[in-house]
Amino acid sequence: MTQQPNDGSGRAPVAIVRPTTTVTSGVAVTQKLVSAAVAFGNLLKGTYGPNGLDKMLYKTNGETAVTNDGAKIVAELLVKHPAAKAFVQLAESQENACGDGVTGCIIFASELMRESGILLEKGLHPLVLVDGYQDAMERTIQVMQDSSHQVTINDTEILHSVAVTAMTGTSVESVSNQLAELIVAAAQHVTQDREGQYFVDTESVRMAKRGTGSLSETSLIRGIIIDKNLTLEKFPRALESGKVVVFSCPLEIEKTSYDAEIEISTTEQWTSFMEAEEAILMNKAERIIASGAKLVFCAETVDARILHQLADNGVCVIPSMDKAGAEDVALATGALLIDHIDGIDEQTLGEFQSMNVETFDSAEGLRDRVYLHVGQDSGLTTIDVCGSGGPASEEFVRGLFDGLNSVAQAIESGIVACGGGNQHITAALAIKAYAESIPGRERLAVEAFARALESIPTTLITNSGNNPLDGLLELRSLVRLGKHNCGIDAAGKSTELIDVWECNQTTLHALEAACETACGLLRVDQVISARGD
Repeated sequence: MTQQPNDGSGRAPVAIVRPTTTVTSGVAVTQKLVSAAVAFGNLLKGTYGPNGLDKMLYKTNGETAVTNDGAKIVAELLVKHPAAKAFVQLAESQENACGDGVTGCIIFASELMRESGILLEKGLHPLVLVDGYQDAMERTIQVMQDSSHQVTINDTEILHSVAVTAMTGTSVESVSNQLAELIVAAAQHVTQDREGQYFVDTESVRMAKRGTGSLSETSLIRGIIIDKNLTLEKFPRALESGKVVVFSCPLEIEKTSYDAEIEISTTEQWTSFMEAEEAILMNKAERIIASGAKLVFCAETVDARILHQLADNGVCVIPSMDKAGAEDVALATGALLIDHIDGIDEQTLGEFQSMNVETFDSAEGLRDRVYLHVGQDSGLTTIDVCGSGGPASEEFVRGLFDGLNSVAQAIESGIVACGGGNQHITAALAIKAYAESIPGRERLAVEAFARALESIPTTLITNSGNNPLDGLLELRSLVRLGKHNCGIDAAGKSTELIDVWECNQTTLHALEAACETACGLLRVDQVISARGD
């Protein structure tokens, strides 16, 4: 109510909110929340799985994007409904925690709300639903953990399958086998063993967009790629192993803290002044040459005279880098950032195995790419993503990150499970059997949870163009017959899957987060809108 009702006292009712405010209660609340949740789920259903289609996003700034990545789609939506905003937060939570599994997470949460709407209209109390869902979720966790498979960092074939599964249905699916090899190698390279617990530093894997060639030419570099044109033509364009120095300060005449003027009255004074300046610069150059460094990276400007002096001595210089780029070079080579020429010593230098510069023709003209190979000791590894530039490359990179994050989760958790909706159908059948032992109304909620789990394989079947009812019945039958590795294949058929693995932790987090969001929405008994909608 927007105001206190008339109590017969003759006093005017007290308004506590704006007249335009609407308050929705009871079944109408359920309908609002369920309708928004179902609409959100339907929006993403068509993109799920190996046969999922793309969405074309037309942004407010006039740009367009074509993608089937759930996280990308959700991030671009301008939602206003509170239930829809809860789903946006759910997607962000899944993406931040696992880097994959957003679409499946949203679909499951949507189906939980759909089932809730049916039962609430029949008179089931929301808290009974919440208790039933939470109970079923605990059982699901146990079932999925029991059906999981142990994996280690050395199980390259299984990790390869995890990467392929994550990239299936994305823009890189056509060469997923080749790219999976690069992803697994990159993940293994940046994995740290911390007292028996593996940690995969995915932040140490860079994606460099080449902008030319075909996607199949994508390669892995244990080192870093710098898109930077060489300042001088006489700089060496290929170097073998050597030392690296990285400066965060400019290499030029140091500027004084205060403005000063030097009065020169004779030619000799001018000559002496220039010679002194030249000597200072040459001293800086000689210090670098004496250190044995063959490569110099600088986050600031470098005087042209120093550039020429170093070039004459076979030293390659990359000046005017951004600070982040200089830090990446230091991290990759093991060098330390130097903020003064006096900081050069053996401890601050990094090492590289080889360096080569390639020149490409682009719309802006010729551009150079510096490939810095460091080897197994590199602090960074880079995937050089080939293919056309623009939005297409963005989709390629997004697909690669899906695979990388899934492999990282598998290594860190140490468990994987059969893909193709196998985990969901296995848990659904177990939950249905468990529901038979529940005498009260909570049983209805547990059964609804099981039906929501089945929505994942059902969506896979539907998106492949097959009949969802027939496919689901067949899949149930196969699992009940003891064929525990059965799921939906790329053709949408129910069959036994061989070497189709996905990260168990990603799926578990998606189900738990979806259940938590649905239970949170079910606890809402009123929707108060200041806008009046």
